[in-house]
Amino acid sequence: MKDYIAYCGLDCETCEAHIATVNNDNDLRIKVAREWSELNGVEITPEMINCAGCRIDGVKTPFCDALCPIRQCALSKDIETCGDCDEMSTCDKLKMITGNNEGALKRLKGIS
Repeated sequence: MKDYIAYCGLDCETCEAHIATVNNDNDLRIKVAREWSELNGVEITPEMINCAGCRIDGVKTPFCDALCPIRQCALSKDIETCGDCDEMSTCDKLKMITGNNEGALKRLKGIS
């Protein structure tokens, strides 16, 4: 099991918030904060762009830490990823990711 695969199947190693954290790249934090603010219609500051990885101990973005419904569900079920959940194929929360990201679904199916 790859540690940097998020509960939803996204690859944290390709996430710009993770990359900015690992490389301590403030310019990338500024870029990501601007993009995510526009995309989500909320103010996201560069200081919020810090994440070790969804399933890795350490810092998380505010969304990933406390607001992501997929992560909160997986934590409550004490599963390694959504690939270990019996409801994976019918989960509306997970479909928000896997419906737009075939790679995430493939990673989950390969992991479970």
